Amino acid sequence: MVDKRKYVIPGDVITTGPFRPEQNVMLVGEKIIATAVGISEIYDDSVKVIPLTGKYIPKIDDLVIAKVNSHTSLSWELDINSCYVGFLPAQDVFGRDFSAHADELATKLKTGDLVAARIANFDRTRDPLVTISDRDLGKIDSGILIAISPSKVPRLIGKRGSMIQMIEQATNAAVTIGQNGWVVVSCDTPEGLLKAKIAIEMVNEKAHVANLTDQVKEMLDKKSES
Repeated sequence: MVDKRKYVIPGDVITTGPFRPEQNVMLVGEKIIATAVGISEIYDDSVKVIPLTGKYIPKIDDLVIAKVNSHTSLSWELDINSCYVGFLPAQDVFGRDFSAHADELATKLKTGDLVAARIANFDRTRDPLVTISDRDLGKIDSGILIAISPSKVPRLIGKRGSMIQMIEQATNAAVTIGQNGWVVVSCDTPEGLLKAKIAIEMVNEKAHVANLTDQVKEMLDKKSES
């Protein structure tokens, strides 16, 4: 049986047999091999890889900020800024006594709601299962959503949390960083909120700059004085 859709890296053998290679793949003997990081797709007689440019690849235990897209009678479908869709089982929210007939999912989470969640299970061959049952997880009731590149998340956190602590202390904002590149910022003052937003966007744009910490600190100090 052939997996029609899976995560691949260059050199991975996607399939063998009479398939036509299309984008980001090459034919070596009878093997069709990926030449890019992405999601392989097999349709009819053709094979291609859709490259991942800045999209998040889930890892088990990752904290993510997710947006509710829709729901069935048994689970919510979540946008996690990935080529994969996150699935949140209703039982995770309602508890063991959940009844698909008696419990209406929209009473807990509606389309457009933001949640802080963790990746509970993921094996690259199917969409990930997420949970909000741990401490500090669940529906996000306040704050603004800022999108950065998932690859810039470590820079925003900083060594031992140094960058994000500096931003939070200077602005009195609370910042929740998802490994998927979605960040929620809440603050009691509009000035603090704006400062934190500018700082986060600065890190996203200048992550490659050597003296970035100094630049962010200088910006935060200037704004504080005004």
